Amino acid sequence: MTNTDATPNVIRLGLRENLAQFSLLVGVNALVGGMIGQERTVLPLLATDVFGLTAFTATLTFIAAFGIVKAATNFFAGTLSDRYGRKPVLVAGWIIGIPVPLLLMWAPTWGWVIFANVLLGINQGLTWSTTVIMKIDLAGPDKRGLAMGLNEAAGYGAVAVTALATGWIANEWGLRPEPFFLGLAYAGLGLSLSVLFVKETHHHVHHEAATHTSTNDDAHQALTDREIFTLTSFREKALSSASQAGLVNNLNDGLAWGLFPIFFAASGLSVGRIGILAAIYPGIWGLGQLYTGALSDRIGRKPLIVAGMLTQAAAIAWMAAMNSFWPWALGAATLGAGTAMVYPTLLATIGDVAHPTWRARSVGIYRLWRDAGFAVGALLAGLLADLISIQAAIYAVAALTAISGVVVIARMYETHPAADR
Repeated sequence: MTNTDATPNVIRLGLRENLAQFSLLVGVNALVGGMIGQERTVLPLLATDVFGLTAFTATLTFIAAFGIVKAATNFFAGTLSDRYGRKPVLVAGWIIGIPVPLLLMWAPTWGWVIFANVLLGINQGLTWSTTVIMKIDLAGPDKRGLAMGLNEAAGYGAVAVTALATGWIANEWGLRPEPFFLGLAYAGLGLSLSVLFVKETHHHVHHEAATHTSTNDDAHQALTDREIFTLTSFREKALSSASQAGLVNNLNDGLAWGLFPIFFAASGLSVGRIGILAAIYPGIWGLGQLYTGALSDRIGRKPLIVAGMLTQAAAIAWMAAMNSFWPWALGAATLGAGTAMVYPTLLATIGDVAHPTWRARSVGIYRLWRDAGFAVGALLAGLLADLISIQAAIYAVAALTAISGVVVIARMYETHPAADR
């Protein structure tokens, strides 16, 4: 039997070569995204209408708790998946996620909602990080942007569909418990698929490591965990540029998640219409990544990251300036388009630079910084909204997003150069 024979013992990199497993992981990640989608429309309204919270800072505590825990879990997810394999970490994440919709259905106080979001943060950190890492393992270097586009499109497409569905359900039957039945179904199906059908991909890493060519001499194989953290966070120009851009991206996503529904409700929009706006942004984001991930394989990573951050900044400022449904819908679509340019491309950048033997840890560190943006965004936006106004908070986040794009222009180099394309 030759090396070209398709036997289970032959390890091959590529989307076509691993189509069945890759497609399964895309589906699993859609379920992961749905777990967040169950909250996007309903939870900010629960805070004000059911639990009677009036201060924006207090209302956004659920996002801060989610972001802090998810950020820390991302870091450990990468380390654990390198040490013990990807599948055990994925399964553990789904087990932890099962109580989340139940807690949201029956929480007697806001403290229980915050606890549910602590569990959701762990669930998302373990499951989303692991599906990203597994797809990078399978795809190999040539189609990494496309792989990340498909992964993030599935996740955020599910966020959009679920936000729309829960908004409609809440408008028809109330804010709870009915909207959260979807989350319970997602958790059960995600756990079942992960246990029964997902296969370990760690062996693909060792196969790729044998032929890996670094884009930076500092990003070699023999690095400690501390060196990988320092390299990804501060020292290596592309990795650290991606980390700060990821943080700011999720800072503005935390604003969209927590304050936009309240902002829209204050203008008299119904829950159903708020659900539509809450779905447009991640919907365009999700669908757009089907194109932008592959586009970054052709034109490079940096142009899309810069254009995406600046587009986000303009869209967020537009949202603050408008006061009716259709202009907000246009702003939400533009914000989704900008995020689609950035999201899969940042992950592909990490995959380009990091060595396969510590790539999972570097992805975890990047995602630590990125999801810390939820907490930073919730605290910053809540404080500014309480002290000044919601519009002031939105404008401030728009300015920070523009600054982040300028940092990428000044500091980041192209990680997927023309010779490789």
